[in-house]
Amino acid sequence: MGTALLRAPQLGDAAEIWRIAKDSRVLDTNSSYAYLLWCRDFPGTTVVAEVDGRVVGFVIGYLRPESPDTVFVWQVAVSPTERGRGTGTALIQKLLDRVAPHGVTALETTISPDNPASIAMFAAVARRRGAQLTKQPLFDAGVFPDEHAPEDLYRIAPIAQEIR
Repeated sequence: MGTALLRAPQLGDAAEIWRIAKDSRVLDTNSSYAYLLWCRDFPGTTVVAEVDGRVVGFVIGYLRPESPDTVFVWQVAVSPTERGRGTGTALIQKLLDRVAPHGVTALETTISPDNPASIAMFAAVARRRGAQLTKQPLFDAGVFPDEHAPEDLYRIAPIAQEIR
């Protein structure tokens, strides 16, 4: 396996992003159409990891309309073959490096309490940036129309440059 190339998404990446999300068994899988739109409309806040010409991970985010200094990470996932190599953290770092020059000072995401790997990944990002990681309840399980774990809001700020 080669080194992961971190880059903006292309339309042709949407199918692989959808597959990675589906295979994660943790993320809510959206329609393939949604991932096509994401690749087309949000390339500035989406990063894919490519190894040997294949997409092996992604982070999808957006700038919050009511708080444009905050990037919201909607989904991040890595193929099983790449897990444990720091690819997820690298994807988030790349996203933050990309948006910070445009006035973004904070990252938000939601994580269910039963996903310790994701919590640890975002905690690592906060540590590497010398930033504070805060958590508060956001969506109780009862607000979802289907069976769903509650989602806590995690916030990393300030997202200054990564500490090397």
